[in-house]
Amino acid sequence: MSYYQHHVFFCLNERKNGEAACAQHDAQAAFDHCKARVKAEGLAGPGGVRINKAGCLDRCAGGPVAVVYPEETWYTFVDQHDLDEIVEEHLKNGRVVQRLVLPPTVGR
Repeated sequence: MSYYQHHVFFCLNERKNGEAACAQHDAQAAFDHCKARVKAEGLAGPGGVRINKAGCLDRCAGGPVAVVYPEETWYTFVDQHDLDEIVEEHLKNGRVVQRLVLPPTVGR
């Protein structure tokens, strides 16, 4: 058994050269919202969910992005409602939110 049931990494990368990057999509606010929501739902901590910051995850064209392990599910999202749906459906109920899954062909 893993230390966490789910481990979520949010790309917060910023590029100074103007190339696409998750920070351009307010990824920090998304990270903060998701972390607070997971805590409010009582899901945070060992045996539950860990929300982490990450540097570039190399899926910039789909930004903003987050990846949920151990399922290796890559998500893109638009707003807090999308994040709330990921928390409720995937992290709480174990169901992947198909409409938010980042297509496997999207890279940098």
